[in-house]
Amino acid sequence: MITRETIFKHAKEKYGTSPDYPFQKFPNYAILRHASNKKWYALIMNVLPKKLGLEGNEEIDVLNLKCPPEIIDGLRNGKNILPGYHMDKENWISFVLDRTDPNEEVYNLIEQSFNLTKKE
Repeated sequence: MITRETIFKHAKEKYGTSPDYPFQKFPNYAILRHASNKKWYALIMNVLPKKLGLEGNEEIDVLNLKCPPEIIDGLRNGKNILPGYHMDKENWISFVLDRTDPNEEVYNLIEQSFNLTKKE
């Protein structure tokens, strides 16, 4: 399982970014953004599973990342990689963190999202 804390640590070490919590209504929603252009490259939210079409009553952490549209369908598996929650579903995916193995390609996809969003 991967956690929001491990993602924050990775983002700080690799990109020099720390989470930002801009939503007063959702104090646990954390954004990772570029220092230069302030664009988001990742969003971590705590949501109820039913909002994602999943079973369960306890909130789960979800990581949203931007991806090239041509690879999104191949990534989504209905278990831990889903269409981007509350985002453009053609360009974003959501990882259910407690169902994601840290050895999966999530760090490569974070880097890809970082690179896709760094252009102004």
